[in-house]
Amino acid sequence: MLEQGSNRSALSRRDFLKLMSAGGIALAFAPFVQWGKYMPNPKGDILGKAPVIIPGGTQANIHTFPLNHAEVITYPSTGDIVLDEEAFRKWQLIRLPEEFGGSAKDVSAFRVYSMVCLHLWCLWKYWPQEGQKKGQCPCHASTYDPITGRATSGPAALQAAPSNVLPRLDLEADADGYLWIMPPKFETRANGIVGYGRFLPAA
Repeated sequence: MLEQGSNRSALSRRDFLKLMSAGGIALAFAPFVQWGKYMPNPKGDILGKAPVIIPGGTQANIHTFPLNHAEVITYPSTGDIVLDEEAFRKWQLIRLPEEFGGSAKDVSAFRVYSMVCLHLWCLWKYWPQEGQKKGQCPCHASTYDPITGRATSGPAALQAAPSNVLPRLDLEADADGYLWIMPPKFETRANGIVGYGRFLPAA
């Protein structure tokens, strides 16, 4: 009986070591896997030009959107209430503070970033208070520069490029100041990949 118990114990330890070995190999190759290809980005959707619709159902306008303010928008919108609540369709529309160029009467005053934190996919938000004026994730306190979308502190800031810069959407304003989302390219060297990141253009 003792011998059988000993064999079972030895077998258990052997299986554990095999599992640890397999896990180590997986972790070693993880940085080389292009995880962005497996993210649930809305590539199957029609990624056309779309109005920037803010809560309340109105289209955002340069002349009325407040300085140092943010709203949650949905892109691409499907018209389906359930599908449109997916985290990977949620973006923060930010009008920058005045000191960051927010008073400009053109699209340079605005930024649109994916709300999916690049660390563990919690939804971050923009904090306009004095002394903050940045994006921050409530889960592990990763913070994001509102001008570039780059992580400046917390776990996301420790990740290698492109997983330290938020994906973004580009905007256009019409003659009346209404904002429109331009068709994006969800690639790391373009608009980025939601949940994975974006390379910043060389300075």
